[in-house]
Amino acid sequence: MLGLICGCDRNQTGVVDTAPKSVAEFFELRVGDKSVRAQIAVRESEMQRGLMERRDLGANDGMLFVYARPQRMSFWMRNTPTPLNIGFFDKTGKLLEIYPLHPFDETGVSSTSDQLLMALEMKQGWFRENGIKPGAHLDLKSVAVALTARGFKPDAFGLRP
Repeated sequence: MLGLICGCDRNQTGVVDTAPKSVAEFFELRVGDKSVRAQIAVRESEMQRGLMERRDLGANDGMLFVYARPQRMSFWMRNTPTPLNIGFFDKTGKLLEIYPLHPFDETGVSSTSDQLLMALEMKQGWFRENGIKPGAHLDLKSVAVALTARGFKPDAFGLRP
């Protein structure tokens, strides 16, 4: 009988090391009492690309942009054919502002708050149709888990796993 030995990378504790997930992966997040499948954009190149050229978003699919420090945000729709809404969240995960984004519109849509840490783009109408209004909260534990899976340290973004 011939046996083959297969190996996989294990660290000192015996846990299998896995490669970080890419921006193309979807993660389940909760906004208020609703579940969404979101891609997590962290690197500048991922944020600049965003949802450009995407026509394949599912009803509950979107992209979460996560920044290292609170700031005022501005988004546009260069090369983006799908009408979107953007929700801006502070460091506590509280939804502060929601705006419509129109296909191919290169006019920047800016937040009024300068205390924002995350922005969630969803298909236009998603927030209204799901009863998600300013004051709703994004589950930060699920964001921390997604950041960890992407190979980032949640505490670098003010989040705890």
